[in-house]
Amino acid sequence: MKIFLTAINAKYIHSNLAVYSLKAYAKAFQEQIEIGEYTINNRVDYILEQIYKAKPDVLCFSCYIWNIGYVEELITEYHKLCPEVPIWVGGPEVSYEVETFLEEHPQVTGVMIGEGERTFQQLCEYYVNQNGTLKELNGIAYKDSVSGEVIFTQPQEPMNMSDIPFCYDHIENFENRIIYYESSRGCPFNCSYCLSSIDKKLRFRDTELVKKELAFFIEKKVPQVKFVDRTFNCKHDHAMEIWRFVKEHDNGITNFHFEISADLLNEEELALIHDMRPGLIQLEIGVQSTNEPTIREIHRTMKLELLKDIVRKIQSGGNVHEHLDLIAGLPYEDYAAFAKSFDEIYELKPNQLQLGFLKVLKGSYMYGHAAEYEIVYHEKTPYEVMKTKWLSFDDVLKIKQVEEMLEVYYNSGQFEITMKVLEPLFDSAFMMFQELGAFYEAKGYFGMSHSRIRRAEILLEFMRERKS
Repeated sequence: MKIFLTAINAKYIHSNLAVYSLKAYAKAFQEQIEIGEYTINNRVDYILEQIYKAKPDVLCFSCYIWNIGYVEELITEYHKLCPEVPIWVGGPEVSYEVETFLEEHPQVTGVMIGEGERTFQQLCEYYVNQNGTLKELNGIAYKDSVSGEVIFTQPQEPMNMSDIPFCYDHIENFENRIIYYESSRGCPFNCSYCLSSIDKKLRFRDTELVKKELAFFIEKKVPQVKFVDRTFNCKHDHAMEIWRFVKEHDNGITNFHFEISADLLNEEELALIHDMRPGLIQLEIGVQSTNEPTIREIHRTMKLELLKDIVRKIQSGGNVHEHLDLIAGLPYEDYAAFAKSFDEIYELKPNQLQLGFLKVLKGSYMYGHAAEYEIVYHEKTPYEVMKTKWLSFDDVLKIKQVEEMLEVYYNSGQFEITMKVLEPLFDSAFMMFQELGAFYEAKGYFGMSHSRIRRAEILLEFMRERKS
């Protein structure tokens, strides 16, 4: 019996924490479980060939917005070749609107809904030991073979985070790849665009266990450990204990990435952060918008002025690489309001200013209220916004130009001094990038690959033309 866990990552440097956690938890069935990791850069035919050659008795897919198109095609084609092999799917892209998914994909035997470790273990038990019936397994949905009705079994109880085994014992398999690590699940906040807000049962892995596992990464000189906790610092004692540990055991090489809420940081945490080696940690801080009506409507808990103050305090240490995030296409934010949000955050001069666009994720509050907000979004993944009640498609296209110019001339870090010289010549930073984007479009420079030197030449050309 072979149960094949398939992961299709966005890039080679990524690893799929989910499938490794599933395998680690189903410890009694290690001999029967095999993992196949691929990327969206692999041809579908290549992945199909590899899965076919693996000769699975049960085939499972980990489904996300970046790979669902690949998974759907693989399901269809593999089922033609091996119709007798049960196919199971799990992950955020299939855990909502389950009936529709099963209706549209009759090749699929069933869906593992939500947290998968315990469900997958029970599924292994069912297939390997031929124990019981599907109806007795918790946390799944499947189509009844006789009636065709979709059967939903009882939901799984939330996992105790400390019960999930460490899945990186064979660290040599992750060379030159980012290690993803989870010390908590769930989120205390209700942000309407995010699926993490659905899981209100916030749970933490035992900190002694976390420290033991981080010590393993440090000993092995792993380049980066990226925490996937949605708001790492939502529990002060937990965050402090882990930050103290990585500081005291710093090997001078390993970097730790955390997603935090800046306005929750207190003076004790800031003092500890300031005392760390430059490059030891990097912080990702979601701002999303500075527009008050928008912040209220998306149920975001944020004290903006405090956040700005904290970001400046973090920066004053000069030792932490920080990312600030904005989302275009949120409710009550038109073009002018978004430009204001951009300028307010750009003024903080983060190491990276990440400008993203709203993705209307299945199961999120935003998905349920899309009609109310008159959100038009792409039918296919990643379900990105095209227009809203407040933002036309023309506006979205202009903001996309700003996004590209921001990446090239700010986030690349290649034109740092030039940007500082140019900024005072424009009404605002947003308008600087907007005008530059309009220039690129007028000259036909978008869609072309430019060297760094050529980018500088285009900038000079832009300023000469603007001045004349």
